[in-house]
Amino acid sequence: MRIDAHHHLWLYTSADYGWIDDSMQVLRRDFLPVDLNEVCAAVQVEATVAVQARQTLEETHWLLKLAEQNPPIRGVVGWADIAADTFSSALEALRADKHLKGLRHVVQGEPDGFLDALAFNRGIETLTATGLVYDILIFARQLEEATRFVDRHPAQSFVLDHIAKPAIAAGEIDNWTKNIRELARRPNVACKLSGMVTEADWHSWSPTSLQPYFDIVLEAFGPSRLMAGSDWPVLNVASSYIQWWQTLDTWLAPLSIDERAQIEGLTASRIYSL
Repeated sequence: MRIDAHHHLWLYTSADYGWIDDSMQVLRRDFLPVDLNEVCAAVQVEATVAVQARQTLEETHWLLKLAEQNPPIRGVVGWADIAADTFSSALEALRADKHLKGLRHVVQGEPDGFLDALAFNRGIETLTATGLVYDILIFARQLEEATRFVDRHPAQSFVLDHIAKPAIAAGEIDNWTKNIRELARRPNVACKLSGMVTEADWHSWSPTSLQPYFDIVLEAFGPSRLMAGSDWPVLNVASSYIQWWQTLDTWLAPLSIDERAQIEGLTASRIYSL
């Protein structure tokens, strides 16, 4: 089964999505399950994981409702205030829905040291007890901080989003390679093949230009800890949905049938308990 392990859904308003600037006009509209189903059908994606795009409980509950109404959405990675004193009770309420598979915070937008904070780490301990996943959303410069963070929680299942968003357009690879390999030494961390085209030059990237980044994470994590995701609809600023899956097909072609199956769906199914 081919699974898109990372996409978003939203009802667009300029107030809620202020990060969508004039260069991203294509994103200034609603993206709903009917739109998702259309693009998935074109590339034989049978199941998906919806991921938060707003840091509100309201959005998390909305995504869970959409998953209940749309069977292809097998899981939701939502948001809750992990550092709050009320986190335990909020988490208990969210866990009542079987579609909740994990939580995420937009750490890429936080100051350095955010993942070192006592309250946030206390919240992760609460999360660990539930068996839910935590998705790590960072920039490459935050990889060392993320590794310290992971080391505090060896029993927690982590998924690194977007291969840690190296500055591909600027040619960043050496420091990212060193730090991604170090993080990958932690067996409780998996990685999503997603978000790469939007870190590259939107107009001139190619499968060949991005392949060195794929090769590094394949070596570092192996197929059993890699999962394919699209970051749709955000990827629309630099690629079509079909083009991204064709790119993945190109990279995966030399692998064995079993290795491809893990990256295309089995890893996500296992880690998110889909």
